[in-house]
Amino acid sequence: MSADKRKPILVIGLGRFGQAVAKSLKRMGHEVLGVDCNPQSVQAMADTLTQCVEADTTDTETLRRLGVEDFEAAVVGIGSDIEASVLTTLALSDLGVTQIWAKAVNDNHGRILDRTGATNIVYPEARMGERVAHILSGKMIDYIEFDDDFAIAKLAAPKDIAEKTLGQSAIRTHHGITVVGVKSPTKDFEYAQPHTMIELGDLLIVSGTRQNVERFVAAASG
Repeated sequence: MSADKRKPILVIGLGRFGQAVAKSLKRMGHEVLGVDCNPQSVQAMADTLTQCVEADTTDTETLRRLGVEDFEAAVVGIGSDIEASVLTTLALSDLGVTQIWAKAVNDNHGRILDRTGATNIVYPEARMGERVAHILSGKMIDYIEFDDDFAIAKLAAPKDIAEKTLGQSAIRTHHGITVVGVKSPTKDFEYAQPHTMIELGDLLIVSGTRQNVERFVAAASG
């Protein structure tokens, strides 16, 4: 899909989280309207986004004047002011925005956002905490956990599967995880096949349930 066909997206709250989301969306070709009540935050993003506006997003009429009813998707990145976050989410829902991604600072905040119209709840601090803990605790180089107890990890190939093909090592049978891809130091990334040979020094991308990924990494670290 070409960039000019990508839908415009509203990002409310231009703190660190909101700025990161807005910049990424703009880089991917979306038109992005950024909104914040802080003039310094608006000024900081004015030259980056399609449009930046200083406004109180807890007021439905203000949002209507900004034309948010024309947006299918919005991101509410307000985290420090829970009341503003909830009222903004409620106002967007009342105005018919069909996709509302809202940042939550804790479980209670998330439950309230869910009940006031958010279609997707994001816990960036919790996600980063999980990621850092997993990387620090073992041989993981990177780690991502999803809501349905599914995880993806990157780690160095364990010694006990080196010098074997993936079919020979039978990782899925023994550990209940799937090797998605392999990156050798001198080769391009390779999507994993049964005949893929694993060498010491290779990096593996593996996926599976959180428990199975953790057990595989723990066994690899032993």
